[in-house]
Amino acid sequence: MKKVYVLDTNVLLQDPNAVFAFEDNEVIIPAVVLEEIDSKKRNADELGRNARTVSRLLDALRTKGRLHDGVELENGGSLKVELNHKSFQKLQDVFGEITNDNRILAVALNYYLEEQQLEQPRPVILVSKDTLVRIKADVLGLSAEDYLTDRVVTSNELYPGYLTMHVHPGVIDNFYNARYLPVTDLNTNYTFQPHEFVILKDELGTSKSALLKASADGKRLDPLYLSNEPIWGIGARNVQQRMALELLLNDEIPLVTLTGKAGTGKTLLALAAGLMKIEDERKYKKLLIARPVVPMGKDIGYLPGEKDEKLRPWMQPVYDNLEFLFNTKKPGDIEKILAGMGSIQVEALTYIRGRSIPGQFIIIDEAQNLSKHEVKTIVSRVGEGSKIVLMGDPGQIDHPYLDAYSNGLTYVVERFKNQSISGHINLERGERSQLAQLAADLL
Repeated sequence: MKKVYVLDTNVLLQDPNAVFAFEDNEVIIPAVVLEEIDSKKRNADELGRNARTVSRLLDALRTKGRLHDGVELENGGSLKVELNHKSFQKLQDVFGEITNDNRILAVALNYYLEEQQLEQPRPVILVSKDTLVRIKADVLGLSAEDYLTDRVVTSNELYPGYLTMHVHPGVIDNFYNARYLPVTDLNTNYTFQPHEFVILKDELGTSKSALLKASADGKRLDPLYLSNEPIWGIGARNVQQRMALELLLNDEIPLVTLTGKAGTGKTLLALAAGLMKIEDERKYKKLLIARPVVPMGKDIGYLPGEKDEKLRPWMQPVYDNLEFLFNTKKPGDIEKILAGMGSIQVEALTYIRGRSIPGQFIIIDEAQNLSKHEVKTIVSRVGEGSKIVLMGDPGQIDHPYLDAYSNGLTYVVERFKNQSISGHINLERGERSQLAQLAADLL
């Protein structure tokens, strides 16, 4: 049986092509949704771009007929801009205030009541990214769903970049003797991703173990290329950090993604690896560090000064790590060091569109606050001979329309995990301090 889906504004602002995601069912866009989209179309951010995309899409559909009468979609469904079901009378006793959310609820409720008068009523479902709107719909007896089509993964299991296998001790001995291990020796049906790490442990319970990395084709396991010696005074404190350094310092892997909770060392490891490649090995011309300008909590408004002065509060976490790496003693020393070196550039992602960035080591911090479109724009800027590192915590998202399963960082991890030019690792253990680790786990 066909269904009726009533879309909230946030669904279209998250995915402008959402109208095509409901197969052969009827899609309803309340008139108030058009008003909210119109109010966003002049924004210079991702929401503004999506609002303009929705406007152009609906304008193109007008060529098929009048939208308030309904037009056919290529997937067999239909789209209708609803003008006649906005009566607020049914909601008056429950939600007295006539807000935009309540007007959308009224459209869904009136459609539902109208369908109940028919011999074979169609299910009416309100689709919204807003939790409270879905709760309100439930209070009214309406079916409500989150919009999940844009999610990169549907389960709670994100690709970690490594796995632990218990094997016969003879397999571990064979690896140490030959310095490599064919995947066929593991007697498993598991398909290894390129550059996926493997921790082999003795199934008999002894302390015998080995740390390996899958080859680019995933058919053999090799030892780690790098030793565990510190770089720029930073050494791996746990096995996942050692895996991260292996990826960061491998010139044959131009795309590296790092995920993990606060304090796991993502930014510090990436900066140390970048400095080694820039200053010691001269592999790249410049170290470019950027992060999205998305505030945590209430925005403090416009900041005084020139561009660098405006960016300093947003980039302070990066400067904190650079001060630690350079072991600066006085405030302002890090600016003098960076000015003298000239090979380190810190900036916001606002200025990256239209650029081509060859021969650079690029670090994008807090990438979980990027949308899929924004992360595509960034990665597609990478020029010949460059390496890009995307890192962040999918559990700490400040963007209003993203979650752990639909953000740009998760998108890159899942899309590139089977590509030979990329590598990923999820850092699990906090190394900032015991207090920071407890806060990440308990709070």
